[in-house]
Amino acid sequence: RAELLKSIWYAFTALDVEKSGKVSKSQLKVLSHNLYTVLCIPHDPVALEEHFRDDDDGPVSSQGYMPYLNKYILDKVEEGAFVKENFDELCWTLTAKKNYKPDRNGNSVVSHQDAFKLWCLFNFLSEDKYPLVMVPDEVEYLLKKICTAMNVELNSCELDDYLSQEPQGQGGLTVWQFLDMVNSGRFLRGIEQEAISMAVEEVYQEVIEDVLKQARNPHIPGYLWKRGQLRRNWSERWFMLKPSVLSYYMSEERKEKKGSIALDKHCCVEVLPDRDGKRCMFCVKTLSRTYEMSASDTRQRQEWTLAIQMAIRLQAEGKKSLHKDLKQKRREQREQREQRKAAKEEETQRLKQLQEEKERKLQELELLKEAQRQAEILLQEEEQRRRQQHEEMQRTLEIQLREAEQARASMQAEMVLKEAEAERQRKRILELEDMQERLQEALQQEVKARQDEEAVRYAQARLLAEEEEKLKQLMKLKEEQEEYIIKTQREKQVLKQEMENKNKCLEEAQKQLEEVRVNRQRVDQDVMAAQRKLRQASTNVKHWNVQMNRLMHPIGPGDKRTNVSGGVFAGYQPLLSRRDSSLKLKQRVEDKDSDPTRENSKENVSNGGNSSVLPSPDVDTMATEPTN
Repeated sequence: RAELLKSIWYAFTALDVEKSGKVSKSQLKVLSHNLYTVLCIPHDPVALEEHFRDDDDGPVSSQGYMPYLNKYILDKVEEGAFVKENFDELCWTLTAKKNYKPDRNGNSVVSHQDAFKLWCLFNFLSEDKYPLVMVPDEVEYLLKKICTAMNVELNSCELDDYLSQEPQGQGGLTVWQFLDMVNSGRFLRGIEQEAISMAVEEVYQEVIEDVLKQARNPHIPGYLWKRGQLRRNWSERWFMLKPSVLSYYMSEERKEKKGSIALDKHCCVEVLPDRDGKRCMFCVKTLSRTYEMSASDTRQRQEWTLAIQMAIRLQAEGKKSLHKDLKQKRREQREQREQRKAAKEEETQRLKQLQEEKERKLQELELLKEAQRQAEILLQEEEQRRRQQHEEMQRTLEIQLREAEQARASMQAEMVLKEAEAERQRKRILELEDMQERLQEALQQEVKARQDEEAVRYAQARLLAEEEEKLKQLMKLKEEQEEYIIKTQREKQVLKQEMENKNKCLEEAQKQLEEVRVNRQRVDQDVMAAQRKLRQASTNVKHWNVQMNRLMHPIGPGDKRTNVSGGVFAGYQPLLSRRDSSLKLKQRVEDKDSDPTRENSKENVSNGGNSSVLPSPDVDTMATEPTN
């Protein structure tokens, strides 16, 4: 999921034309549809339309797109059900169109396809933080892998100089800075583009496609010979090793796959002695079969055995990718190195602080010593000054003592006089206290009398207020009683008027009821008369039908027709005319019989309930005319 998110992040930022961190819903809708296709996920058009329907919310940020991406796309992705390269090509096409800017003169070191593979390698090795960057250690690691594939040594000093010149080189390079650095040719001088493409392809297969080992060019000894299981013959095959499987093909184009060997923790690889004209032999043992192979030389056999043992070890440890494990270890080493560096810096900072603290304390100690010397000098001066003050004070006290003794003698004489005066004053005070007590008693009596007077006045005022309040209430009740009497009289008159109106209305309603009853009786009589007329008309029509049937009886064959214009046919002309009129009348009567209710209702409405049927005497006369 983390690797898919990196590629999707590039596609999302490529659609953010205004660089505001938001993309329109229509573009995200198209992006989601394409992701469904390349990840081989069943399309969910309802959820797609519902989530990206047009409303007033405007463009969507990456945080707003993540819930839909996680729920409807990433949670449904199954590993191995899609081609990772097709997915990466979709995201690369979107982002390269906007951000990748190769040399227009065609002087770029890498082709567009190689740039795509370098972009995939960058995504794999970049940190899991956004925006995506690749730390300098990983940049150096990737360039060393590419140079090693070309048998070229990387100039690390020049790479460090380049990274130090970049403003963000110490923190890491973005993929576009990395591609610009590769296209500049600074680290790949004098190397043909084809060699660079082969090296990039090899590193791409090793890192992205987890190819641990594969045969080289068929013209160079590198193809392995494999012994068949049934025919036991030796065939040259192009082998490709991944952490979980060792596949072999007819050629390096990998168009015709001949088979594969599933590797797990129970497999093992052993070196075999030369036999049957084959040398540098080894075998891969699984639980079900042993596969014998032969390499071109001892070095190639050693490389293949070590690579297969590494794949088996990865399966035993439950690891799916060697380079993912190596990337994690490098990341842990970087973190440990950064932690050690941070701890060292922290220790250096702490030592620096301790040194500063020590120097500060030494300065404080010097200041304290200086202050102590100053304090000793001040103490000596203070002791000398205090001694002088003590001597002066002693002399002053002796003088004051003599003066005090003289003052004591004079004061004793004054005390005797004062005591006599005090005795007189005490007597005077006693007299004044007695007089004060009598005055207080008189004052209390006066205060009590005034309080009684105030209480009586308050009670009198309260009684007057209550009497006035009751008088107001009585007047208010009297006014309410008069208003109520007037209101009652008015209501009585209104009720009386309403009763008279209701009596009138009742009388009119009774009259109308009587008229309705009379009209109903009259209508019932009209209906009964119409029914009688209808029954009479039906009887007459039946009688007329009988007469018509007799009239239309066919003529017998014995009659002779002597004259067509006169004679016998001359006497039938009036009869034929009457027959036509009788047929018209019969048709009219049948129409009336088919809908008697409608005809009777129309006639009753138009004639006031009287039916307009043919009178029976006329019908009888018409019916009997042919007989006569």
